Amino acid sequence: MLSFRHSLIGRSGLALAAVALVALMNIGLSMTVARSIQGSATAINVAGSLRMLSYQNLAEWQQSYGNGLPEATLDRFDERLEKLQSLRVLPTSGDQPLNQQWALINQTWQHALRPLLSVSALDTTTDTALAITRELVSEIEHLVTLLEDRTEARIALMNVVQGISLLFTLLVVCIMMYDLKNHVVGPLNRLLRVATSVGKGDFTQRVQLSGDDELSQLGCAFDQMTDELAHSYGSLEAHAAAKTRELQLSHSALQLLHSASRSLFSSGDLCEGAIPLLQELEELLSIGPIRLYLHDRHASEPVEVVTTATRQRPYYCRDHSCTACLVAPEAYEELPSEENDGQRLLLPIRTANQLLGTLEVWYPKERELPDTSRRLLETLSDQLATAIFLQRQITEQQQLTLAEERAVIARELHDSLAQSLSYLKMQVARMRKLTPSPASEAQYESILDELSTGLNSAYRQLRELLTTFRLKLDNPDLGTALRETVLEFSDRLANPIQLHYQLPPQLLSANEEIHTLQIIREALANTVKHSQASEISVEVSFRSPQVMAWVRDNGVGLPEGDAPKRHYGLIIMQDRARTLGGRLEVNNRAEGGVEVQLSFVPNSRHLMTEQNQTRRIV
Repeated sequence: MLSFRHSLIGRSGLALAAVALVALMNIGLSMTVARSIQGSATAINVAGSLRMLSYQNLAEWQQSYGNGLPEATLDRFDERLEKLQSLRVLPTSGDQPLNQQWALINQTWQHALRPLLSVSALDTTTDTALAITRELVSEIEHLVTLLEDRTEARIALMNVVQGISLLFTLLVVCIMMYDLKNHVVGPLNRLLRVATSVGKGDFTQRVQLSGDDELSQLGCAFDQMTDELAHSYGSLEAHAAAKTRELQLSHSALQLLHSASRSLFSSGDLCEGAIPLLQELEELLSIGPIRLYLHDRHASEPVEVVTTATRQRPYYCRDHSCTACLVAPEAYEELPSEENDGQRLLLPIRTANQLLGTLEVWYPKERELPDTSRRLLETLSDQLATAIFLQRQITEQQQLTLAEERAVIARELHDSLAQSLSYLKMQVARMRKLTPSPASEAQYESILDELSTGLNSAYRQLRELLTTFRLKLDNPDLGTALRETVLEFSDRLANPIQLHYQLPPQLLSANEEIHTLQIIREALANTVKHSQASEISVEVSFRSPQVMAWVRDNGVGLPEGDAPKRHYGLIIMQDRARTLGGRLEVNNRAEGGVEVQLSFVPNSRHLMTEQNQTRRIV
């Protein structure tokens, strides 16, 4: 901070403060003097009227002869005296000449002249009254003189002070003008010359001001700025090259996003379409890892469906021959994370009316993510939102199409094969009522039994097939359909059925979801009908690369320790499991009850292309 001696602002402020202080003192003194002489003219007039009233009282007294003056006449003089005192022109101190003179006049009036004028006018007192009146008038004239002297003295004091103030003000103004000329006008001219040169592109001129005031410091700063401008013009080409590289990077990223839009919408799987794109984006923007989470309205936490870097194979991985997201532990430890000086950027993946998921982007904490990179990532999140939304729409449309096709087939089967089988069953019933010959009775009954068993099996399979064809998923995922199924059988059992569902989103096709749901429904139907169980649980999970489903109960178990050989419901469940390319096992549990286990590999497991399987494996 500059001292007043080295500061132009300080010196100018000090000069202005001095002028202002003198002006304030002058104004204050003038107001004080004006206030002190206020009423002096009135006091002089009142004193003059006392002088005239004295002679007037004397003349009236002489004319009264045998009578003195009335009290009302004498009281007028008292009122004038009191008015003189009430004008506040007399000092408060009692030893002042004005106070003493007023007291003398009051004493002369009250003790000498007033008692005399209140009695009759005798020859012996006329001369005395005239002498006292002259003495009183003399004292009043002296009071008037004192008042005039006091007023003139104060006016003279005010004139002296104003003269001194004027001289001081002129001195301060002269000093300030001299200082402005030497320390403001000259440096400003030099600054203007250098500024004009800089405006013309000449950076060789310098101000070179010496001193410690503001303009000197401004000159030093101006010289430094000129040096920096010269350096900036020298490095402008390098800066332009850096900007060009940044634009090229943005151009490359935009090209990547353009190609990504085609891969996302053409790929049948989110992992296949997103991982190559995200990995290229990581290398281009020097960020990563990137993770994609989808939101499930039935799950408390978002579900991870894509990651670009992991040490272990994710649980949702559908292809164990793919290594696109696997990295060595040493390389994984060097990636940005919460424990490794990383920052996280969360971008919502949403449509206009629905939040579909979240894109999690990690990048090093020591550098901020540029705005261009943020905008590119936001554009990517919009593309992912569109791709996910369209994929869900396609899946729902496939489910609807499959349900409509199966409904058509079910109607055809019901109108043709089902009626034929029903007719054959009725004919078998009629044949049983006929009486065969004794020789062929055994053979006749055997044929009827076999025919009846075959018809019953065919009819049951047909009914199961019709049920399968007519079954449709009214909800967009298997999890919701299973929850409704569990509620349905819980009502039939009169006990709650436990459901544990852990499948990644969009893992199964519409046909796989239908078969899985029907196998679980048949297992629950058998359990409710035959097991006499009080506790039933359903568990569906993904243990890569297999989908596993269990239906367990604590009932009486299987009578022979294994599944019945000719149980048509189990036969149909086995057929469905073979259709899925999996296995179905039905066994008694050690703790009591039966366990039905289904395992199969989804058809969509081989998703990653060969070029994406050479991920950062070390």
